[in-house]
Amino acid sequence: EVVYQYTLSTAWDILTATYASKSLTITTQDATMTDIAFSSDGTKMYATGDTNNTIYQYTLSTPWDISTGSYASKSLAVGTQDTTPSGFVFSSDGTKGYMNGNTNNTIYQYTFSVAWDISTGTYASKSFSVATQATTPNAICFKSDGTILYVVDDSTNAIYQYTLGTAWDISTASYAS
Repeated sequence: EVVYQYTLSTAWDILTATYASKSLTITTQDATMTDIAFSSDGTKMYATGDTNNTIYQYTLSTPWDISTGSYASKSLAVGTQDTTPSGFVFSSDGTKGYMNGNTNNTIYQYTFSVAWDISTGTYASKSFSVATQATTPNAICFKSDGTILYVVDDSTNAIYQYTLGTAWDISTASYAS
């Protein structure tokens, strides 16, 4: 597995992307990576490993430059919750994380005692099933204030929106129709 970096000549416009000639090989940790995420300052990258059901942390010595990345020897096993993790995101402050599990079509919440340190994560015993809408949830993301969750579903080729009654608390989610 290799992560490739692109540069956008116009901010937020994917049509202006060009390959930046930067990459990071992450196969050593897991043969099947399904997603990546970054810390808010760009000094850490996280890869979701499907083969080992684990989230891996990498350090970027130059923020946002994946060619400066190296494995931080930190990880979080998530296989107890779901054996097919397909995505992972952090809350905006890095103290909570959310894993998208394809086996159970459920989003699981984790708590981190040290912000952005994947090795300090524990399952928060909070989850939310998206199975009624999404039978193959592939990717997730949150609105920056944690009140809205978006789930991309492969089986329906749709994006579903959910509202969180309490920001960043996945157990308070409901389908927004």
